[in-house]
Amino acid sequence: MRFLILVIVSTFLFSGCSTLNSVIEAKEDGKGTVKVYDINMDDAWTLAKKSFRWGGADAIEEYKEEGYMLTSKGMNLVSSGSVMGAWLEKVDDDKTRVTVITKRRISTNIATGMTEDKFHRLFAKGSEILKSGEKLPLSAPDLN
Repeated sequence: MRFLILVIVSTFLFSGCSTLNSVIEAKEDGKGTVKVYDINMDDAWTLAKKSFRWGGADAIEEYKEEGYMLTSKGMNLVSSGSVMGAWLEKVDDDKTRVTVITKRRISTNIATGMTEDKFHRLFAKGSEILKSGEKLPLSAPDLN
């Protein structure tokens, strides 16, 4: 009986595991939160990496030629972590379209390490900082 319960619980917990490939597949399926920013592509690339860092991301895999980056965030007390990706597309010389996708590592988790909304709020705040002529801080800026 215990073995059966263990099998059922294990199947439930690990049937919905997300990986970095899951993020890529979600993008190919047209998912993600998209916003266009008044920022050039080079600054947008730097700011996307910084936004992930401010959100607590681990190592960032950069695929600049293809226009996207992937990362993850480890687990904590409320989440088994998350996998994330950002796609940047030049709209014109001064505008960039940013698509971000975040997924819980385990789909049954209530919380995710970083939401798509939080990424965009950090990105928007960073854009304001750059427009003011200041340098991007090491620590996440206050979003209030």
